[in-house]
Amino acid sequence: MLKDVPGIGSLLFKRLIERFGSPEQVFAAPRENLLQIDGITPRLVLSLRQAVLSEESKKDMDMAAQKGYQIVCLTDPLYPHLLREISDPPPFLYISGTLNPQESLIAVVGSRNATSYGISTTRRLCTDLVGKGLSIISGMARGIDTAAHEGALMGKGRTIAVLGSGLERIYPPENLKLFYRICEHGAVISEFPLNTTPDAHRFPMRNRIISGMSLGTLVVEATRNSGSLITARCAVEQNREVFAIPGNIHSFKSAGSHILIKQGAKLVECVQDIIDELRLDSRPSDKNVRISPKQVQITLPASLNDGEKLVVEALSLYPVHSDELVRKLDIASGKLMAILLQLEIKGVIQRSDGNYFSLKS
Repeated sequence: MLKDVPGIGSLLFKRLIERFGSPEQVFAAPRENLLQIDGITPRLVLSLRQAVLSEESKKDMDMAAQKGYQIVCLTDPLYPHLLREISDPPPFLYISGTLNPQESLIAVVGSRNATSYGISTTRRLCTDLVGKGLSIISGMARGIDTAAHEGALMGKGRTIAVLGSGLERIYPPENLKLFYRICEHGAVISEFPLNTTPDAHRFPMRNRIISGMSLGTLVVEATRNSGSLITARCAVEQNREVFAIPGNIHSFKSAGSHILIKQGAKLVECVQDIIDELRLDSRPSDKNVRISPKQVQITLPASLNDGEKLVVEALSLYPVHSDELVRKLDIASGKLMAILLQLEIKGVIQRSDGNYFSLKS
């Protein structure tokens, strides 16, 4: 019910839980205590006092129970422990299959239009990774994502798929059989209600979950404009490792991967490169992994004024709500929207539904 309150997103939800411990305690908290939380306004306090469970949420919970899906909340012991550490973890996850919150995951992402080289390399590496006691997480998209899940299954290991849609709207539809196989040997998860459609703006949102649950993210065959770079950027912001497999220097399909390598991503030729960089000893339950950040930068036009540069520095490839930018930059809402419009016209940023903004990769 807390997530149903208008104005409370993932970031603010986490702040409230960290301060008060549970949704029940948030609703019971005195007004003056709530107002001490960054982002809580008198209007939001009033909304909290008037909150009721929506009919849509009731139907979703009933359907989840009927279908046998789990709903795991941020405060639940089953919630992935690494995901809980990011700045804006999903308040809850819908799960089909079995989730092990302590398992060591490696994210593998890349082109939907992959070459045979990319597909075969991904399958082989993922088979080798699960042989080392790790599990694979990806987005169940066409191309590299599918190859990553298949490689893990070929190696008789576990794999996790994170959807940009609800569990009742499997996308792409040709991966329905793969969906059931993953559920048998891992889990398929989503932060979206069960019947949520696979709209484009939801995929960058799910990418933070893929990287957030992982010790590191491996990128295979990414173009300069690949959505995989969003996942890589999320990994950096979450203080996780980024890996990349090199491709043909003449192929545009690996241009994004090569950019990541130039900017500090670990070049991967074999599975041991990943094991060594993460300082793993092949034990999937190792909790003392040291993770060092690497910087992935985005090339921007030089013709930006000071105000535009300030806003650009606060943005990333992952969509950020305009209200969050107002708080972060301490800038008037009207002035911010004018700058965002200019940046959008210049092709530097893009707007998503609901006043979310992100850099164009």
